[in-house]
This record gives sequence, C-alpha cells and structure tokens, in this order.
Amino acid sequence: MTEARGPSARGPVRPETAEESGERATAAHRVVKTFDDNRLLPHVLGEYDAHLAQIESRLGVTAHAQGNVITLTGPRADAEAAGAVLMSLYDRAAKGEPITAGEIDGLIRHVRSGSTQGEGMAQIRTRRRIVTARTPMQSAYIRALDAYDLVFGIGPAGTGKTYLAVAYAAACLERGLVERIILSRPAVEAGERLGFLPGDLKEKVDPYLRPLYDALKDVLPPEKVEKDLATGVIEVAPLAFMRGRTLSHAFVILDEAQNTSSMQMKMFLTRLGEGSKMAITGDPSQIDLPRGQDSGLGEAVRLLDGVKGIEAVRFTAADVVRRDLVARIVEAYDRFERSSRATTD
Repeated sequence: MTEARGPSARGPVRPETAEESGERATAAHRVVKTFDDNRLLPHVLGEYDAHLAQIESRLGVTAHAQGNVITLTGPRADAEAAGAVLMSLYDRAAKGEPITAGEIDGLIRHVRSGSTQGEGMAQIRTRRRIVTARTPMQSAYIRALDAYDLVFGIGPAGTGKTYLAVAYAAACLERGLVERIILSRPAVEAGERLGFLPGDLKEKVDPYLRPLYDALKDVLPPEKVEKDLATGVIEVAPLAFMRGRTLSHAFVILDEAQNTSSMQMKMFLTRLGEGSKMAITGDPSQIDLPRGQDSGLGEAVRLLDGVKGIEAVRFTAADVVRRDLVARIVEAYDRFERSSRATTD
C-alpha cells in the first residue's frame, strides 16, 4: 500500500503563532544580484568595499562579492533592502553620479521607508553639484519647493532644511527661473539693532548669515557667489531691513524663522511679489525670543494651514543627517520636552 503524502497525511495544519511568524521573518534569506558592467562595480562597492561594508553594517546583512555577482544574506526584509540599495547605486554609477557615504545612507532610509526608486530620492542639480535627498522627508521638501510658491521647512537642526532651500534657490537662479536670491535672518542676538557693530551692513550681518553663505558656496562656484553678492544678484539683509519692500522675481529665504515675532512674520510674508518663491525655515525648539514673546513661525503655520499655494514640511529627529550622534541628542531633548509638557499638564 502506498503511503499517503502531503498535508492530508499529517492531519489538520496548525495555525502559525505570532512568535513563529516572527522567527520565520528573521530567518536567513539570500538575495543574489548580478551586474552587467564590471567596470562600474568599483564605484558601487567603494574603495576596499567600503560601500558594501556600510550596507552590511546599517542593514545587518552579510555580503559576498564574486566577480559581477553579489550575494546578500540576512533577514528577508533587510536582504531585499540591501539588494535594492545596490541596484540604485549601480544605476547612479552608470549615470556618472557621485556615490558617498551620505548618499548610501539616504538610499537606505528611502528603501526602508518603502519609497520606490521612481518616486524616491528627489534631486537638486546645479552646475557644481547634484544634491540628493537623504531622507524621504527631504524628498517631500524638495517636491514641495517645486510645487508651491511658499514652503515652510520646520524641524530640528541637522535635517538639511536650510541647505536644501539654498541649493534649490541656486538651481532656480542658474535656470533663469528667478533673477536674484534674497537671504534673511532675524539677528536676535543683537536685538535687530546692528548699529553698534563695526563695518557696513553686509559686515554687520555676516556672522548671522554665515551658514547661508557656506551653503551657497557649496552648490555654486565661490567666485560666482562673490560676484553676485557684489552686483546684488545675491542679496543678504537682516529681517528688520525688509520692511516696505516688494520682492519680485526672486527666491527669498528666511532662516531661523522661529525667532520672528508675529508682526515680523506677517511683514515678511507680505513681501512676496510677482514671480517669486519663498522658503521659510526654523526650529521651534530653539526659540531665542525674550521670555513671554510668542514665535511668529508657529502662528503662521497654523493660520496658513490649507491656504492654496502654501505647504509646510515637518522634519523630525529621524531626518537628522549630520551624524547618528546628533540624531540621538535631538531625540533626547525631544523626550525631555514631551516629559516636561506631560508633567505641566
């Protein structure tokens, strides 16, 4: 008599428990990727396979490279994510785009978030640099700058909100979409009273606008930045000097906007003229205003919620791209503030 085989021979199949399901999900899974052009692999893998080592470390997989084949072993989700990252790096190498540790970190964040390659990593291109979003929220921010005339970038330090706004402004200037860039910051440390500082207006506000200068010189040739500053194509001005102006055909950036009063914010928003775009960035957790004075940034975001042509993008500690330690510092402060509010309530 032939022995019966299959599920019926073993009786009813017992439903899988949650614990068993978790064990199955974390069981070793193998993903094999084959690359057509061996010449691109040194760029994909990095010097001494540094890029591959970074992927292994961040995703908890083991990688083995042999010829043009890379085998990835680890939990299914992580191994498949590592494979997707490698294919994206290969596509980038084929286009001649640079691959850095930061780019790889950005790819990993996008893949983990479920972003597909087609809609995932937004880019800003200038003649000097291609700036690629390193988190899904940075991609959302870049797309908001594309789609809206006024964008708020709100969140902690290190999330790239100011740098991306400056890079986007530089790209708009190069493409002829705007005629000038205007950079502004409230000089709270000097109480907006800059007269006691030595030098002309530019020299007085330079210390407060240095991060914006640094970003400009990273995405544009330094000599062009200096020339455009001299001719007024790039203009820097403290917030107090914006009153009474109409800013047309310009990309206007207000940085450190959490340090504006309600009246200052309203004044600045109503400077927006024909053919202009505006980016307003700030960190509500770092308000330097006198005690008892409310920030104009939070008020503006609440009042303008849902207004056509305006978008607010909110970054969190998960979007910090400076280094992991900075993200942990931001998260620690966020936990403390949440705890303090809960105690107060």
